[in-house]
Amino acid sequence: MSATVRFEGRYFSGRGDVDYLQLLEIARRMFAPDPEFQNLPMLYTPAWNGFVEGPTWNAWWIQNSYGTTYCALPFLLEPYLTFLQNAQDLWFDQMGDGKTERPFQLGERRFDWVPPDGCLCDAAAPGMFIAKQGDGWVEIHDWGMEFTAAGLLMQAELLLISRDMEAIGRYLPRLERCAEFIESRRDPQNNLFLAGPAANLLAPSYAGWKRPDGTYGMAYLAGLSITTIAALDRLIELERLVGNSQKVRVYTGRRERARKGLALLTTDEGYFIKSLDPDGTRHGVYGAPKHGYFETPPNHDAICFRVVDDEQAQRIYAKIASIPGLRPYDFIIPNYPSLDDLYTAPEGLWAFGTWVNGGHWSTCEARMVMAYYRLGKHEDARRSMKRLLDFARRFRMDNPLVKFGSDVYQPGEPINITYDAFGPPAAMVRGLFEYLYRADGLTLIPHLPAGITELHQRFPVRFGKKQLYLSAVGQGSIRSVLVNGREWQWHDSTSVFLPYERTPEVATLQVILGNAKPVRPPKPRVPTSPKEVLAQFASSQTHGSLASLREKVDPFARFLQRLESVRRTVSYEAAHAQLIVEQWLTVLKRTELQRAGKLPRLPDRSQEAADRSYTDTLTRLAEGLQRTLEGYAGSPDAQKRHLYDLWQKAKVA
Repeated sequence: MSATVRFEGRYFSGRGDVDYLQLLEIARRMFAPDPEFQNLPMLYTPAWNGFVEGPTWNAWWIQNSYGTTYCALPFLLEPYLTFLQNAQDLWFDQMGDGKTERPFQLGERRFDWVPPDGCLCDAAAPGMFIAKQGDGWVEIHDWGMEFTAAGLLMQAELLLISRDMEAIGRYLPRLERCAEFIESRRDPQNNLFLAGPAANLLAPSYAGWKRPDGTYGMAYLAGLSITTIAALDRLIELERLVGNSQKVRVYTGRRERARKGLALLTTDEGYFIKSLDPDGTRHGVYGAPKHGYFETPPNHDAICFRVVDDEQAQRIYAKIASIPGLRPYDFIIPNYPSLDDLYTAPEGLWAFGTWVNGGHWSTCEARMVMAYYRLGKHEDARRSMKRLLDFARRFRMDNPLVKFGSDVYQPGEPINITYDAFGPPAAMVRGLFEYLYRADGLTLIPHLPAGITELHQRFPVRFGKKQLYLSAVGQGSIRSVLVNGREWQWHDSTSVFLPYERTPEVATLQVILGNAKPVRPPKPRVPTSPKEVLAQFASSQTHGSLASLREKVDPFARFLQRLESVRRTVSYEAAHAQLIVEQWLTVLKRTELQRAGKLPRLPDRSQEAADRSYTDTLTRLAEGLQRTLEGYAGSPDAQKRHLYDLWQKAKVA
């Protein structure tokens, strides 16, 4: 494709491979109200003013949210950040303390669990904290070891990006407790971590060590080591940010010892096995007569989170690429061939290709796509996104995907939507510049697809309170960098470093690759100002049933107008109100596109459910903000009382 062909979108613009640029545009569109595609606001619940896994999954899971959250964090703005933090608070507000009982009911069986201090969970909701994997042979399950490491990583990454010292002060002690819980499982003889059945992230596909007497105990789990190293990377930076040098030394030592232990989990070909039994038996050596499958999560995670260097990353990828069975429908599956070390027979839900034994999980695909970008495997990323669109265009963003990633898990539902499914599009965006956040700044590593000679992100990326608008032109090594039109000295041939104190509040950054010349970056299109949104709302025309729906939106538009008049639009509450208005405008836009015949029609039952999902989202967003604002009545916080007063006036105006 000609490098001169131009693409113009709301979120991306550029030249060259228009097909890839369009995929990037769609990927970013999915994280805001959109008239064509299922989108992130559809996963909002007023029950805890935050995200939910999906309409048939009324809780918040660590393993399911992992890939999506990690990849979306750099470009999530309010109110999505509040929605995400409120969801993750379900884990941290109920985390184990070694004293509090967290009961779990499974059919007629009740488990009176008291999770250890620092233990996170499989899933949580208000008044519900499932501290172990809640499916399968629950009686023998270990605590959520790798769940805890992944939850630590996500929250630490969120805090590193925001650099909110008040929030860091609130959460850092909890993250340190998580780290102590994980450390309690280290074997000092080999620097590996012991974990029992279902303590892995994609649980319960790991049975631990099957002893000679048929019982199950603990083994050394590769994923736990890899996820813990990646979590410690971020925890160390948080400790640096608050100036705690003693904790930096402690966690750095732990991380380096964990790295040394990885040698025992590495094959001669450079990839990681799944686990090592205390008697020396290795699980996940591809082609071996016993336990001869390849396990993908620890391997793609090691690349994604830079637990391994470039040479080993390439060797791991080469092994994955040499096994066609790992990607039968473009998406990665967690193992090939079938697991032979489950604690149950591989049949029914456990059959190969259905659930945790060879079914597809988008949370894993997100981390796989990040690995593709790091290694320059953009065609793999392209195929992944196109495969996702096969499901997205049918409103079938389900998880897991059965039949090795080719079909939905819940075909009886008229439509499907899960938070997991937004992982691959999030990775398509984050992978472009990778974003390595540290205490002293941010490192960008451009991964521009080969066919794109010019790329502009017309939306901001977060860096503390600062906003970055990124561009790249050319191909090859970095020759120079411009920040707000001026030469930027902090770069080498592969990366750009942004010291926090020297980075402008709003930075337009352009990376010049190879022999390219600088170009004039286009104006940002996101975020839209409250004034613009209110103007669009004022000019919108409605008839019939939509007229009554608009009446529900009017108070929130007036509330936003009052906030705009007193210059209080930089807040979660203002962003939530604006999202309600934008969702309303999206309902109108979808109706216009349908009347013009510009949207493909789904089967009748699915079409009705898809259309209803737009109005239901609007209703939930409105209910959640109203509930939040009403809760500010009598608050000791003067700002919240002021917002409550503004809301009361907006309701009756």
